[in-house]
Amino acid sequence: MSVDNNYWYAVYTKPRWEKKVSSLLTERGIEAYCPLNRTRKRWSDRMKWVEEPLFKSYVFVNISIDVVQPEVRLTSGVLNFVYWMGKPAKIMQADIDRIKRFLNEYENVAAEPLELKPGDAVLITSGALMEKAGKVVKRSGNTVTITIDSLGYSLTATVDKRHVVKRASSMQYS
Repeated sequence: MSVDNNYWYAVYTKPRWEKKVSSLLTERGIEAYCPLNRTRKRWSDRMKWVEEPLFKSYVFVNISIDVVQPEVRLTSGVLNFVYWMGKPAKIMQADIDRIKRFLNEYENVAAEPLELKPGDAVLITSGALMEKAGKVVKRSGNTVTITIDSLGYSLTATVDKRHVVKRASSMQYS
C-alpha cells in the first residue's frame, strides 16, 4: 500500500518492455505495478494461457515524486512519466485497486481509451455543474463542450474531460 507522501504515477516504457521495467523497478526497491491480463493464445499446434500487459507501454509506480523520480527515469526501458497539465499525472489508489480487483475477477480484458464525440450523452462528475447531464457538442484536446438543457435554455459549458462520464444515449438531460 502507499505511504502518506507517496502517490501512484504512470510511466511510459519502450514497446514490449512493461514486464521488464516492472521487474527492474522492483529490484531497485520501488513499488511497481504492471497490470497483467490473462488471455488464451492459439499457436499452430496448441492453445496456451499467457499474461500480457493490460496497458501497452505503461507501468504504474508508487513513489514520492520529488525523491524517487530521477531513479525511475534512469531505469532501463523507461522513456518518461505520463504528464497531465505539465506535471506527472497522479493516479488514485482507488483506481489501482479497481484495476487489480477487475483483473482478479475477469480474463481476456480489453483496455480501450474513452472516446467522447459530438452527440454523446454525458454526466458531469465534478465542479459547479456536478451531477448535471448533457450532450457533447465538441471535443478539443482534454476538454469537451457540453450542452445542458435547463429551464428552456441551452447552457453550454467547457469541461475538463476527466470530469465527464459517458452515459447511455437514451437518457434524459437535466
